[in-house]
Amino acid sequence: MSVSPAAVAASEPVATPDPSASPVPNSAPTQADLLDFVRRTAADADLIASLPLDPEGRTWVRLEGPGGSEAWLIGWPPGTGTDWHDHAESVGAFVTAAGELKEHSLAVRLPADGWKTLELAEDVDRSRRLPAGKGRSFGRHHVHEVLNAAADQHAISVHAYYPPLPLIRRFSRSGPILRLEQVERLEDWQ
Repeated sequence: MSVSPAAVAASEPVATPDPSASPVPNSAPTQADLLDFVRRTAADADLIASLPLDPEGRTWVRLEGPGGSEAWLIGWPPGTGTDWHDHAESVGAFVTAAGELKEHSLAVRLPADGWKTLELAEDVDRSRRLPAGKGRSFGRHHVHEVLNAAADQHAISVHAYYPPLPLIRRFSRSGPILRLEQVERLEDWQ
């Protein structure tokens, strides 16, 4: 996730959803487990209201996710978003807690390694609006960009990933051409 250093709200877990609300799985959390977690967390009005919002850049707070997952509460100022990226081998889920987000994604699994430029087929683009209360889960190598297209309203979302993000691949896109621009590893974020 890219933001200005001043926009970081916290670097260690600061909020823990009630563990009695659902059992912690004995094994790795599934996409369904992560989606259930982000939905329950997004419904916690006090937690959502506690996120400091910055008019210039995204803010975030790390949360305790289920079963050792990585989870985040993220604030999106109007007109902000991510670039095209994936979460490598992690599965994930996110839900909009306030405002509305838009997701553009590719309905194709990209090769994990060994390429720098790909030409995409015409029918791989997907877009969805995610108003408050709506979200989705996704599998490994899910390529997307997430945007707050609103002109005057912050959006807030809850995200969870398992395993915790080992790396993020960042892409640029020009029409059907997708280029691998950068691979960020955990040590790059610390």
